[in-house]
Amino acid sequence: MPGGFSLLGILALVALFVLTNIIKILKEYERGVVFTLGRVGRKAAGPGLVLLIPAIQTMRKVDMRTLVHDVPPQDVISRDNVSVKVNAVIYYRVVDAVRAVVQVENYMAATSQLAQTTLRSVLGKHELDEMLQERDKLNKDIQAILDHQTEAWGIKVSNVEIKHVDVAPEMIRAIAKQAEAERERRAKIISAEGEQQAAAKLAEAANILSGQTGSMELRYLNALQEIASDRSNTIVFPFSLQQMADAFRR
Repeated sequence: MPGGFSLLGILALVALFVLTNIIKILKEYERGVVFTLGRVGRKAAGPGLVLLIPAIQTMRKVDMRTLVHDVPPQDVISRDNVSVKVNAVIYYRVVDAVRAVVQVENYMAATSQLAQTTLRSVLGKHELDEMLQERDKLNKDIQAILDHQTEAWGIKVSNVEIKHVDVAPEMIRAIAKQAEAERERRAKIISAEGEQQAAAKLAEAANILSGQTGSMELRYLNALQEIASDRSNTIVFPFSLQQMADAFRR
């Protein structure tokens, strides 16, 4: 009897081992890529019950749900030579389980590495202002590139979001100084343009007055009248009375 029990126990263990290798249950969001003597089937199995032939068939499970990957901070030099750290998050899922297993060794690691290089490549072509102000456009550009390049792996990249664009403190101070210098330069240009326009107007007025007889004398007398209206003023005549009389006679 003890020998019979031990034999039954061994048979039970063998049966359990065989069953666990024959019967596989896949959840609704899982698919199984079945290999028969090393050759992959045309379609992925599942969901539900999958029966395998021991020692002949093997199966690899693939999660078909949308995966969220946080891209580590990347050092990027913008087109205007500003060094920044940028990180992003990508949303992707497997749409073809067979290609995701056969075409690439590790589709998760490959997608992560591709996202990092694409992030640096795309953002390096833009200036810092564009990174800060045109994130929606940059997100779409990166998503389109990733989606196209991962298509051969059976991956669909649905969305990319740039999370942070961090500028080093010393670079922020340098940018502030540059902005201040640019504001001063524009202010000087505006002031110079204003002086140029004022000089042109004065020259035009001088030409008009020089062509009118007695116009300067009339302006002089008008000015004297305005000054005389204020009794607190002391009037000093730059011309002699004779010169003023001659001006009236003209």
